[in-house]
Amino acid sequence: MTAPTPAVTVIVINYNQTDLTVACLQSLRQLAHPHRVVVVDNGSRPEQLEQLRAHLPAQDLLVLPDNVGFTAANNAGSTFALHTGEPEFLWFLNNDTLVDPDALSALVRAARQRASVGAVASVLYDMGTDTVQAYGGGRVSLWNGRAHLVQAAVPDEQLDFLAGTSLLVRVTAVRQIGLLDEQFFMYWEDTDYSFRLRAAGWALTVAPDSRVWHLGAVSTGSNTVKRKSETFERVFSQSTVRFYRRHAPLPIVPLTRGLGWYFVKRLLKREWPQARAIVQGTLAAFRPRQARSLRSPGRT
Repeated sequence: MTAPTPAVTVIVINYNQTDLTVACLQSLRQLAHPHRVVVVDNGSRPEQLEQLRAHLPAQDLLVLPDNVGFTAANNAGSTFALHTGEPEFLWFLNNDTLVDPDALSALVRAARQRASVGAVASVLYDMGTDTVQAYGGGRVSLWNGRAHLVQAAVPDEQLDFLAGTSLLVRVTAVRQIGLLDEQFFMYWEDTDYSFRLRAAGWALTVAPDSRVWHLGAVSTGSNTVKRKSETFERVFSQSTVRFYRRHAPLPIVPLTRGLGWYFVKRLLKREWPQARAIVQGTLAAFRPRQARSLRSPGRT
């Protein structure tokens, strides 16, 4: 007897990047595996939202009036998907991606190979090329404050985290450990979630045949310039501090060796706005944000 096809809901966040989101949606229509797509508009300008409405059914569009952050928007999409359907998997997918027609099938196959797998990541490629951007995830040191994405296959046990750019998560795992932590406005939320999954006994893995092309960093203005934007520095620093405060045995050590040295380099380069943004983000990390529960959001 053939096993039933697992139900999958794809969650895509849009924030004033409707052209990118529409291109992503068009690539999703070529997927071989059955799926539903839920798009969360995260407080886009009216003209962007109206453009988006023309490209998907109203029942699959969740509109947030304000930008609540990438993490909270994904949580809103997750809650909406779980209250309006019964998916077995949630596929978190960045809007600045294009997917191979077999990308989702490969993710589901990898998840179904072992019941202990809580999350599966795709292999990411630089947009328009065959250059590997990340082989699904990476490593992070809780002592020297450095993290990096791996560029080739490694054993699952050597992956500390999976990249949230294209991440399939088992709903059973979501119901056990909860949603993403909204204290991470953006960045590090996928690393934190990977740590939480592993702590709860779930395995992480990569589907080598799941190919996704990724543009990257468009929301913070850091993908086309050498110098990082102030927005990136502020948000990334805030999330970095929160991650190491939660997971490192002695947070001061990785923060000094990692973020501290990063700050010094900005000073040495006389990148004063970026250095100031790092300080702002670090201070903001000590102000807690209220977490979202698994409640049903409204839709307009």
